[in-house]
Amino acid sequence: MKYSQGRIGRVFVLRLEDKDVIPDCIEKLAVEKQIRVAQVLFLGGIGAGHVVVGPRNTLDPQPEKMVIPVDGAHEIFAVGLLAPDENDTLILHIHGSLGRAGHTITGCLREGVETWLIGEVVIYEILDIAAKRLLDDKSGFKLLEVGN
Repeated sequence: MKYSQGRIGRVFVLRLEDKDVIPDCIEKLAVEKQIRVAQVLFLGGIGAGHVVVGPRNTLDPQPEKMVIPVDGAHEIFAVGLLAPDENDTLILHIHGSLGRAGHTITGCLREGVETWLIGEVVIYEILDIAAKRLLDDKSGFKLLEVGN
């Protein structure tokens, strides 16, 4: 385990509107407000997009992702962590559970999903933290690296 200790900075509350795209709109706000690292909570509705639901083969060292479409309006709760990559590009890694008519999809929203009607977001900025998303040669993913 690796860790880095920080402190809470600013807190933002956002109202996303119909068809706002996650993670794009949150990453854009973070750039505008110069947020470097943050926890993100999302609550609301999703109407369209794609969710990564796992690797096809869990034994593959560079796993191929499985992606499924969001078909119609779903309720959602998601949590994520915003951090810069090696080029200081902010990346929101966010996973959520979406529900509709008794069926649930849980996965990563990185491929992009559109808000249906309204979305509520809370961003907790984390200050004085050493965190970056760096390319992992083994998996091919940009993984969170933290240090003291």
